[in-house]
Amino acid sequence: QVQLLESGGGLVQAGGSLRLSCAASGRRLSSYNAAWFRQFPGKERDFVAAMNWSGGMPIYGDSVKGRFTMSRDNAKNTVYLQMNSLKPEDTAVYYCAAGGWGRQTSGYSYWGQGTQVTVSS
Repeated sequence: QVQLLESGGGLVQAGGSLRLSCAASGRRLSSYNAAWFRQFPGKERDFVAAMNWSGGMPIYGDSVKGRFTMSRDNAKNTVYLQMNSLKPEDTAVYYCAAGGWGRQTSGYSYWGQGTQVTVSS
């Protein structure tokens, strides 16, 4: 079992940046692929980004390509999501996931509790 804890969310103006962190405990995060998803009110969770266990080239959802960057530091047992050029439509709860692969939520076994990101216009 691995426990995931997101942090770094908050309120930012459009055009600004935030960096989300997802810290793992229980087991080494280096054993798992990891991903970020986001959930808009009343909607299903959408894929944002994923990266394999070794830190290979991430894959991104179309709406965040060129603006968001996923990275990981296995020594710190943490994955990150750097979000630049934020837009009001990026406002959502952002979730970290691990223990799977792909763009579907069903592909992952472990989830954090989420962190709210709000982008004001």
